[in-house]
Amino acid sequence: MPAIPDDRSRSGLAAHLRVPVRSKQRQVVALAGFLALSYALCMLASVPIILNRGGWFADSVQAPWMPAGWMFRTAWLSLYGGIAVAAWLVWRRGALAGRLAWMYAAQLLLNLAWPFTFFGMYPMLGVAALWIALAVIGALAVVLVLLVLRFGPVSTAAGLLVLPYFSWVVFSASLNVYSAIHN
Repeated sequence: MPAIPDDRSRSGLAAHLRVPVRSKQRQVVALAGFLALSYALCMLASVPIILNRGGWFADSVQAPWMPAGWMFRTAWLSLYGGIAVAAWLVWRRGALAGRLAWMYAAQLLLNLAWPFTFFGMYPMLGVAALWIALAVIGALAVVLVLLVLRFGPVSTAAGLLVLPYFSWVVFSASLNVYSAIHN
């Protein structure tokens, strides 16, 4: 009959696998923190959208494949939740550190920067703001590819959770290109 491992051997195994032993309470608090950070940034990013959706944006030429506004809200709420859970899954494995933590922070900041460039800077810079926003969303797409490639080996679920976010960013970039060309 095999011996039942005691706590010391489990923690030794966890250290070998680079999986820190975290209490359930700490995991719940961390998940709440990741979600709170994501949704706080989501709310902050919505400010320039709310301020400008009835102004210049309502009068602009928009892509024929532009979805209804409620679809954007629904999609972004889901995507912000997904990236928070993905980061939490990687954090649980002790891998959200160093370069990977910087990539995670970079995607949050780029995602926050896009509505400020696209919606917020247009009244000051005109079409140039739309091209700057395209550069921002392009950088975001690159960082998301890197996150998929780095999150995936740590947690398959985390890597998969980034894919819908990447897809939506590419779709949003297509809308951005259309706006930049036709306005």
